[in-house]
Amino acid sequence: MAESGILLVDKPQGVTSHDIVARARRARGTRKVGHAGTLDPMATGLLLVGVEGATRLLTYLVGLGKTYEATIRLGQATTTDDADGDVSRSAAAADVAAVTLERIADEVARLTGAISQVPSAVSAIKVDGRRAYDRVRAGEDVQLAARDVVVSRFDVLARRDAAGVIDLDVIVDCSSGTYIRALARDLGDRLGVGGHLTRLRRTAVGPFSVDDAAGADALEDAGLAGPADVAGRVLGRLAVPQEIARDLRHGKRVAAPEAFSGLRAAIDEEGVLVGIVERRGREMKSVMNMPEVTA
Repeated sequence: MAESGILLVDKPQGVTSHDIVARARRARGTRKVGHAGTLDPMATGLLLVGVEGATRLLTYLVGLGKTYEATIRLGQATTTDDADGDVSRSAAAADVAAVTLERIADEVARLTGAISQVPSAVSAIKVDGRRAYDRVRAGEDVQLAARDVVVSRFDVLARRDAAGVIDLDVIVDCSSGTYIRALARDLGDRLGVGGHLTRLRRTAVGPFSVDDAAGADALEDAGLAGPADVAGRVLGRLAVPQEIARDLRHGKRVAAPEAFSGLRAAIDEEGVLVGIVERRGREMKSVMNMPEVTA
């Protein structure tokens, strides 16, 4: 049986997240592989890939906050809000030249914090059972509902002016479900010149950094982050003695050894992740148990 754990993968440009999962299946010799959060083919950076029993942890990783480094091009809008689409509108050179750093800073501030965002139509969101991008490619006019997201940091790191366009290098910390393409589009629209994304790199997911990730061609020998370490970093560790671990694995409610709220990673005396537990009154119960590993 393949080893269980989480692979930190640095996805290259031009491949899909599903392609990375397929590579991981071949490299690790198992079909039981999944990922926590899609990256567009154009994007690079951190993809969390679960292998074997650790795929059960993916549901707790999908909602983690993300950090992105990106380049936004002002002066042109595209059909996909990124460089993979066709240019649908180009602003007059004089209008682009009138975009000052102060105006950019003002509009960036308005796109920071708790905001309502309409996702890009060319996205993986399902509309009546079909992906939005499939409907767009079929010629349908897709209107997606706005969603509430949180952009906790939106910093402009550099500005480069070229013929009729402005390129901004930015860094964004945001909640899960935020579309950086939509931020680029909305910033351009607010400035009256249009905008789209030309580069996107995910550098962190929750406490996990792309600096610790393996390349997509090195998945066979890449080390796995153990389930106990991953769950403990995300949810917090709760040490449980062996008899309590056994009862939790059998689905029993047990006395909570300490006060806590929300979820915790229950880890036994041997450092093995028993499962994810939830406190209910003075007791706790597993809401997800890991598969038991037999020698």
